[in-house]
Amino acid sequence: MEILYLNQDNSDYPHGLLQCPNLNVPASIAVLGNLEILKNRMLALFCSVKCPGSLILKAYDLIQELRQTDVTMIGGFHSPMERESLNILLRGSNPIVICPARSIEKMRIRSEYKKLLNEGRLLIVSPFINKIRRPTAETSFYRNQFVVALANQVLVAYAEPSSKTEQTCVFALECKKSLYTLDDAANSNLVKLGAKSVSSVREILV
Repeated sequence: MEILYLNQDNSDYPHGLLQCPNLNVPASIAVLGNLEILKNRMLALFCSVKCPGSLILKAYDLIQELRQTDVTMIGGFHSPMERESLNILLRGSNPIVICPARSIEKMRIRSEYKKLLNEGRLLIVSPFINKIRRPTAETSFYRNQFVVALANQVLVAYAEPSSKTEQTCVFALECKKSLYTLDDAANSNLVKLGAKSVSSVREILV
């Protein structure tokens, strides 16, 4: 399977990227996998690196619920909670979009990713073309904005106050995306920003 490059004049280029204010829109993106997934409605998943214990089980329960649906999940899947959520989703049947905070040229593809790529369940997308070989704080933050722009809805398990993840939530609201967070006192900062607190997948999929 070969990496494809989509320029803005390509019919497969995701035009949602052009509709988010303040996004530095990439002239071209690199993609590997099933391009049809880009046409799906997508739910982005984010969580800060440090997640309170009160939220861990709630997050895992919600991801297990999502695994039973056909919702297309998108994210960088970089923080510990995000990585574990991805491991759960890989065992389901959801289409998945992974956006690394680096270029995908010369990136080692995990064996479980290869299986999903062959099944047409996975798409790997990067706005970094032949430039970034290692993720950085800067590329990770831009990647998160890129994910928000691609997604229709955004679910944030937890965003530490004043963190880059919280800034990503602000960006999501600026892009007029539906923003959800887990119903927990630890997420009061996100509710104040304008996120809707939820305790089940049904509240997101309505």
